[in-house]
Amino acid sequence: MSLHLYLLAAGALDTTTVGDVVVLDGAEGRHAATVKRTQPGERLRLADGAGRVVTGEVVSVEKDRLTLRADEVEDVPEHSPRFVLVQALTKGDRDDQAIEAATELGVDEVVPWQASRSIVQWRGDRGAKAWAKWDAVLVAATKQSRRARRPVLAPAATTSSLAARIAEGATAYVLHEDADVPLAALTLPTEGDVIVVVGPEGGIAPEELAAFGDAGAEVVRLGETVLRSSSAGPAALAVLSAASRWR
Repeated sequence: MSLHLYLLAAGALDTTTVGDVVVLDGAEGRHAATVKRTQPGERLRLADGAGRVVTGEVVSVEKDRLTLRADEVEDVPEHSPRFVLVQALTKGDRDDQAIEAATELGVDEVVPWQASRSIVQWRGDRGAKAWAKWDAVLVAATKQSRRARRPVLAPAATTSSLAARIAEGATAYVLHEDADVPLAALTLPTEGDVIVVVGPEGGIAPEELAAFGDAGAEVVRLGETVLRSSSAGPAALAVLSAASRWR
């Protein structure tokens, strides 16, 4: 079984070297000490979410913190190409399910998309709270999947801002049930961003398809069945990973 992994703030491990003692406190320290009942002598992994991972043995445990002596320090490079999931806002918890599974499957960035057919609207305080909820989902999934790097959560995007990003040169695939070209048949680039766009439950509007197409995106399908917005993105990431990372 792989070692438990706990996340520290970005930059918290920048100066850590083998032999150093690292303190895990706050919510993560409390969870490790009180909920997981970690004992001295156990081995854990600490990550800063930006690629640095420290592995070591717990030397002391208090009520809401523990200390660990580092015996291994690793810097995990960012993947190339980067996988970016553009997930349309949906009702219920379908988008939470999508980004959780996407994190487990290795997505590097998640972009919330306010599609024209999205029932949910991110505005004002409600939008800020929803964004924070997505961020918490990504953090939890990062720890569960033992990732060294957590996905970046971008600000909520509009169709026009997404089209502008695609037009800057990113490779972009828009998932659509009526497309003729299967995603699995395409050759991926070796660098840059690979953007996968998933629409809401009501589908991607024709004008949105046109905007993305004009920006340089390719409309593709996954298979013969129609997937929900909660499963389409993770399925696409599995296809991309099988073609590039899972070898």
